Amino acid sequence: MNVTDSSYDFSAMHERMQFYIDQDILSCCATAVFKGTDLVDYQTFGYMDTESKTPLRKDAIFRMYSNTKLVTSVALMMLHEEGLFDLDDPLAKFMPEFGDLQVLKPDATGVADTSPAKNMISVRHILSHSAGLSYGFIEPTSVIDQAYMNGGVNVLADASIDLEEFCLRVAKLPLAYEPGTSWRYSVATDVCARLVEVLSGQTFDEFLRMRIFGPLAMVDTDFWVPEEKADRFTTMYAPEDIFDPMKPGLNKADDSHAGQYNTRRALLSGGGGLVSTVPDYAAFLRMVVNGGEWAGVRILKAETLQLMRTNQLADGVQVAFPMWAMPGTAFGLGFALKTELQADDPPTALGEYHWGGMAGTHSWMAPEANLTGFCLTQRMPGFWHPFSHEFKAMTYAIAG
Repeated sequence: MNVTDSSYDFSAMHERMQFYIDQDILSCCATAVFKGTDLVDYQTFGYMDTESKTPLRKDAIFRMYSNTKLVTSVALMMLHEEGLFDLDDPLAKFMPEFGDLQVLKPDATGVADTSPAKNMISVRHILSHSAGLSYGFIEPTSVIDQAYMNGGVNVLADASIDLEEFCLRVAKLPLAYEPGTSWRYSVATDVCARLVEVLSGQTFDEFLRMRIFGPLAMVDTDFWVPEEKADRFTTMYAPEDIFDPMKPGLNKADDSHAGQYNTRRALLSGGGGLVSTVPDYAAFLRMVVNGGEWAGVRILKAETLQLMRTNQLADGVQVAFPMWAMPGTAFGLGFALKTELQADDPPTALGEYHWGGMAGTHSWMAPEANLTGFCLTQRMPGFWHPFSHEFKAMTYAIAG
């Protein structure tokens, strides 16, 4: 992957990313910046692992976690283009287990404090995290997340069941709210992955290989890392203190040769299961910003992508996390959307669409600035970390 326009000076941003390595806050960092589809900067910092201090490779393989969600959402919308579903179709039309659901009462103190759902979950709801599903780890003391943990739904700890069994378990749990009335980050994108299987008749990984990864030459993107590629697989680290993101110190959290990604797993998590490289995922991002086509291959229509970048939430509903502030953010079909500028945002950030992964892989596309940024590390947790905010702010200042 070669830089095609070197007229921008990114040295200040490079120095700041190197700071995070030098301070032992990040083990590694890779950054790529595009103007349109032209690569204007691509740098690597730090190490494949801090023990050997092998420099981070340009073709290093990263755990993408929730950057997987963008791929899954595109995959499902490909089937929408084929007329296999309408966005407002009930999910139960294709997955009957979601046909008779209970909703937690607002004052619920336990999992049994429910009432029958008045609304059906639609496909639109699962693409926009407005279905009433949850995750099980975002708010672990809540009634809903306790239900997920006790119900055998834990995407971070258990990959031993397939998508079909996973969704059967999810469907037995109560909803956090009436479908379509709020927003909650959730396993909804894993449900989207299962819907791809149901509609296409293929396993999720087969569909992705045939319809996205193969056509875009994403040769290192998969749900696991075979032994012949393990030397290119990064080691993941956990911080000394998850509540102090700028405190130095890292501890190994997943190995590159003997970790959870080194064997095939049953759960093909559409919400967070992929591994990829900067060149591979850059091909996917270029396709997205280029109106659905890249390298002579059309994945989606431009109007489909425009729909995905349109707010799908009810009036007054915004993206909300208990631990990360995202003011002025709504949600489309797979993408978070910047609908209101904040004090530190440049004017060209309005309309930015984005998402990232728990271990620190963040991508964002800004149509008004004709700018795309992609920064990755392997720190768990590393989502919404200061390094990614500084990368974005400095990239806008330099090229936006």
